[in-house]
Amino acid sequence: MSKQELEVIGQDVGSCCAGLASAPLDDERAAQLAKVFKALGDPVRLRLLSMIASREGGEVCVCEMTPAFDLSQPTISHHLKLLRQAGLIDCERRGTWVYYWVLPGVLDHLAMFLTTPQTAGATA
Repeated sequence: MSKQELEVIGQDVGSCCAGLASAPLDDERAAQLAKVFKALGDPVRLRLLSMIASREGGEVCVCEMTPAFDLSQPTISHHLKLLRQAGLIDCERRGTWVYYWVLPGVLDHLAMFLTTPQTAGATA
């Protein structure tokens, strides 16, 4: 992994309380969220996020994720880097391996953003 600083985008996704149906998005907020959803728009990245989020204990080693894909380790690392840049996950190097976890509250805030409020008398 590179030692260069990565700009984390979408990190303030968690600061959003208003959902999609509550008010129109401004340009800046729409651009931030588009980067997050773009990261989630790839099947490999979606599977990686699912593997990380569903792991008991909340974190997973890259060495455990790579065999689940018919992709090279550098390609997996690239996808994980994009998830990190989108502000969805974080990682820590421990010896030879890198461990990943979902940032607290990020998925809940995305879910709240996509949820429409139930109005009185409305049925799902």
